Amino acid sequence: MNDLKGKLQQTSFSGELDDSAETKEFYSHDASMFEIVPEVVASPKTAEDVATLVKFVAENKQNNPELSITARSAGTDMSGAAINDSIIVDFNKHLNQLISMDATQAVVQPGMFFRDFDLETIKFDALLPSYPASRDLCSVGGMVNNNSGGEKSLEFGKTDKYVPELKFIFADGIERVVKPLTKTQLIAKMGQADFEGRVYKDLFEMIESNYDLIKAAKPNVSKDSTGYHLWNVWDRETGVFDLTQAIIGAQGTLGFVTEATFKLVPRPKHSGLLVLFLRDIDDLGELIATVVKHKPASFEGFDDQTLLLAMKFMPSFLSFLGPVKFIHLLFTLIPEGFQLLRGFPKLVLMIEFTGETEHEVREKVKALHKELKPYKARYEINGFEEDPTEGSSEKFWILRRRSFQLLRSKVKDKHTAPFIDDFVVNPEHLPEFFPKIREIIKKYKLFATIAGHMGDGNFHIIPLMKLEDPNDRAKLEPAMREVNNLVLSYKGSISGEHNDGLIRGPWLKDMYGEEVLNLFKQTKDIFDPDHIFNPRKKAYATWEYTFSHIREHF
Repeated sequence: MNDLKGKLQQTSFSGELDDSAETKEFYSHDASMFEIVPEVVASPKTAEDVATLVKFVAENKQNNPELSITARSAGTDMSGAAINDSIIVDFNKHLNQLISMDATQAVVQPGMFFRDFDLETIKFDALLPSYPASRDLCSVGGMVNNNSGGEKSLEFGKTDKYVPELKFIFADGIERVVKPLTKTQLIAKMGQADFEGRVYKDLFEMIESNYDLIKAAKPNVSKDSTGYHLWNVWDRETGVFDLTQAIIGAQGTLGFVTEATFKLVPRPKHSGLLVLFLRDIDDLGELIATVVKHKPASFEGFDDQTLLLAMKFMPSFLSFLGPVKFIHLLFTLIPEGFQLLRGFPKLVLMIEFTGETEHEVREKVKALHKELKPYKARYEINGFEEDPTEGSSEKFWILRRRSFQLLRSKVKDKHTAPFIDDFVVNPEHLPEFFPKIREIIKKYKLFATIAGHMGDGNFHIIPLMKLEDPNDRAKLEPAMREVNNLVLSYKGSISGEHNDGLIRGPWLKDMYGEEVLNLFKQTKDIFDPDHIFNPRKKAYATWEYTFSHIREHF
């Protein structure tokens, strides 16, 4: 569309519009391995500005088929969902305010960084527990749109459990409140002679007529961010219809969230960490089952490559942490340095317990430590200094949370390629599954770190590749096919947290079958009949388009 910025300036839009080469270059990437250059970047100041943009695209789409609109906040999406070739809407610049908060609930705009939101919750001794490992970088809007989860998911679940209400701009450009409805309320909503009423009516009829198929399609894993979670929208037994469950995790493909209400939980007062250094993984499945039985708050892990990478680039933590915390980190890692001289572990497992008192936490850790003694591992108990939450256990959380950031910034001759980065396999299968996934990595000669949520069986494998090299690019499709086939053979999910976007959308048919994939496509068509919102992602993604937009220049 010629002079898109000029045409937008003729509307009532009050925010900034930027089509400079520098800005377009910056917004052509997120944390994925893709590149798509937008025509213009819009930074709305109000929800009315967002509505103006949506209406503009809706009104001009017929004459300009390539016109579309894509939401972006912190730009940490690893699936390629925050980039597009038309209008990018930056929520992070202005729509980043906390509206209200108390000890049980918060209302916030999507552009607010989680790190800032978290500081506010501390004032109420509260917590939004579904934060991802990128907690210092991501926004709350990204958490909603990806249905994020992380180290606390084992105990608390994912973001979809903590969003009772949204403000949401539909494809007709009108902002409305979306929340669970009773059957009576649903019938009234479906009776409305407007676009909203049609969305409710068409979606309800689609789910109701395919009810058993949809319920059976729900992945049998502890966490999932694939497709549209239609199985959570309508429940005949409860009589509740909850449209938020379709929107959460939709990656802005159905409409735009302009405000989210979050339920908060009490922030744990004390914590302690039991760390296991495993030199073999033969008993991993049994070990995981034993740990999970004790109901830890978190159960994380990372592999030897992650540990080696952290040691190699230890000076880089200075910029992350600042001098005081960096020096503290070095001192606390001294015992690990001596231990590594005795042999390098294949896996480092981190099992965290929380409680109201230090004694309660200590007893939980001691009970598990006693039961795990038969396993061949070295153990370390942390977190019982004067401040148990920020004690010596912090060093392991730093290594775990910062591993991807290290990969992105420090290995100069290769680049992060998150394409097999988020699968889930139920933990009982891991002793058999783990060697097979390592064989695939070895077969394709991928240098990759493995970290993840052990209690969920959710792993993040981030290969380092020369994506500008055709030989490395040629590995992507066959390696991904082998990994996905292996995951699905164990009835797993191809994404537990990072969602579909460009990278996993083309594989939804493999996971769900064509019949369910068509229901996902119908969902998109019901909400967004002209495909104005974030096209070519999730259910309508194709490998041809995805592969053609892999970055060639870094």
